[in-house]
Amino acid sequence: MAKQQIDAPGEGQRLLRRSAQRVRRRIERRPRLLIYLAIFGPGVITASAGNDAGGIATFASVGADHGYQLLWVLIPLTFSLGIVQEMCARMGAVTGKGLADLIRERFGVRWTALVMLALLVANGGVTVSEFVGIAAAMELFGIARYISVPIAAIAIWWLIVKGSYQRVERVFLAMSLVFLGYVVAAFLAHPAWTTVARELVHPHFELAPAYLFTFVAVIGTTISPYMQVFIQSSVVEKGVRPEIYRLTRIDVWVGTIFAILIVFFIVISTAATLHVRGEHVDSA
Repeated sequence: MAKQQIDAPGEGQRLLRRSAQRVRRRIERRPRLLIYLAIFGPGVITASAGNDAGGIATFASVGADHGYQLLWVLIPLTFSLGIVQEMCARMGAVTGKGLADLIRERFGVRWTALVMLALLVANGGVTVSEFVGIAAAMELFGIARYISVPIAAIAIWWLIVKGSYQRVERVFLAMSLVFLGYVVAAFLAHPAWTTVARELVHPHFELAPAYLFTFVAVIGTTISPYMQVFIQSSVVEKGVRPEIYRLTRIDVWVGTIFAILIVFFIVISTAATLHVRGEHVDSA
């Protein structure tokens, strides 16, 4: 019995490697376009995760409170997000291990437990904010939060517990298309595009506490720890290896640019409508 317990972790690793090898063989037999479609998803999903209820509220308040003044932040933020995402995706492709596994191997179990505990607490806060966003959104349609939140919780539980990884990924990708509504809203708001272009390339920085708080909030809600854990695990799950990693890099940067463009249009939408009227954003 003791020997079986000792061999169990090694057997699990062997089964994981065999599963990844089968995925790789299936991918290699496909045309290049199908190969990209097979590994497409983690980059777009992970980058779009920053545009959740809390993120939308943050970006909307940026436009409502500061107008177009913080648009310039999106340019360096694009490179920062893309580089961080690609680093994690690259580690997953090269090592075949998730971020938590690499932390454990490099720093030990105690530091890994501390990191995972911090991640659990942060994810708990994010989960609460998501349900707050669901409640606020459904109340716009006259649906009470006491009805919408339990239904949403059950639907999410069913999707995660009963659904496969591929199904969850497809649902997340489909939900990412909802963000295109902000693109339409931005054009319907008829912003001053010359001002938008000027503020986008002309950095404007202040030392006022409100400005600094918003500046940090934009960075924090765009680059979150759980996003890095997810993208590296997804790359490992798909069996991506270094030989085809360039396609994953494309996925990462496509997702990054898509997510930042959505942030761009959210800020424009609220700047052109709420900021000019002196109104503020209290929720997503």
